[in-house]
Amino acid sequence: MQEFSHIPVMLEECMEGLNPKSGGIYYDATVGYGGHSHEILKRSSPSGRLIATDKDDAAIAASGERLKEFDGRYEIYKSDYKDYADVFAAAGIDKVDGILVDMGVSSPQLDDGKRGFSYMQPDAPLDMRMDRTQALTAEYIVNNYPQSELTRILKEYGEEKFASNIAANIVKARTRSAITTCGELADIVENSIPAKFRQNGPVARKSFQAVRIAVNGELNGLYDCIIGLTRRLNKGGRIAVMTFHSLEDRIVKQAFRYLECDCLCDKSLPVCVCGKRKEIEILTKKPTVASLKEITINPRSKSAKLRIAEKI
Repeated sequence: MQEFSHIPVMLEECMEGLNPKSGGIYYDATVGYGGHSHEILKRSSPSGRLIATDKDDAAIAASGERLKEFDGRYEIYKSDYKDYADVFAAAGIDKVDGILVDMGVSSPQLDDGKRGFSYMQPDAPLDMRMDRTQALTAEYIVNNYPQSELTRILKEYGEEKFASNIAANIVKARTRSAITTCGELADIVENSIPAKFRQNGPVARKSFQAVRIAVNGELNGLYDCIIGLTRRLNKGGRIAVMTFHSLEDRIVKQAFRYLECDCLCDKSLPVCVCGKRKEIEILTKKPTVASLKEITINPRSKSAKLRIAEKI
């Protein structure tokens, strides 16, 4: 099996937040290459149990290798974590004591030239699928979606101010020949942005982020998923969610605020009629970010934000 170099982001902060204990049941929603899962199993020894999911076959295989010393204490399912209800049913559990959702793209995925996630891999095919068995690819989106939809994706998922320019130039370029590589897309993005905004290096990051989110449906149902997952915690259980861009973080923040809210009624009403009660205590009033030391070692941790809440 291919060896991967993967550094789990904010490992200690995640573990302090989750506080895993022997006998507990934990859910790693995005197992990736097993770094966080390994530590959860280690700290919940000797009898903690882990349920984990991922959509990436390569990640599942690698994490299985990494976790084999804990054989019998964990199960990994190929699934989107938003289908947690089906996974929990398959695992024979209803509630858990801790949940970790790491929404980042792993370094091995970014660095693999065949996966097409990065504008830094110019010869890579435009793929960007987490689950490589799904039909929808970045190449299909770039070459087939109408200009208006490309503009929406770039603006909404990438917060790209030049979304209209980029979309128009994508459509213009694909009429000449299909756009098939990361380098071709990156060049179109670069040439669509005024020179004065290109002075600080490559500017394709936001566009690649946007297309990746669209390919994998990363934001679809996220708000409801965070609420539903949190309600699967036992009393005193904790959920830790790590995001890597403002769109994800905003959704998680809103979900936590709703769960923390005690009554949604108009304040002018004499009594509560909505029945909403406070469900969590937010333990991170501001999101935790990586230390300067960690960012130096692992630059990809720079954009990470960690929010933690406890079920009451």
